[in-house]
Amino acid sequence: MLNVVCLMGRLGSDPELKYTPSQVPVTNFSIAVQRSYQPKNGQERQTDWIDIVAWRGTAEFISRYFRKGSMIVVNGSIQTRSYTDKDGNKRTAFEVVADNVFFGESKRDGGASPSGRYDSQVPQFSEPQPAFSTASSGDFEEIVGDDELPF
Repeated sequence: MLNVVCLMGRLGSDPELKYTPSQVPVTNFSIAVQRSYQPKNGQERQTDWIDIVAWRGTAEFISRYFRKGSMIVVNGSIQTRSYTDKDGNKRTAFEVVADNVFFGESKRDGGASPSGRYDSQVPQFSEPQPAFSTASSGDFEEIVGDDELPF
């Protein structure tokens, strides 16, 4: 069986870091995700609000680097939980448990909070980071014969 979710959307509010009674970090938040279907009559795409829960280091990372309006990519799984509301009705909640999260946009692409400020603790690089190895052809050795392979 497979239960894998990958979503990209914008946070609806600032994530708030909380702790369980046993001091485990957790944060709950919602992201706005546009549906892929575009109506033909020129109407805007519909938006779904997806509830996300993150635990431990992932929760701390989100609460530190993401704010309302930030684009976030969430990789995780769907879980359900049952509860009784204040009127005594049985309800079921669906939420995504975040395993991994990623920035959905770069700082220069508009990854700021709506106020235009960035968290000063987000790591910044003064030089572009290479996307490939800088090794030269002399750094490699040709392997001759299959019996010399280490695997």
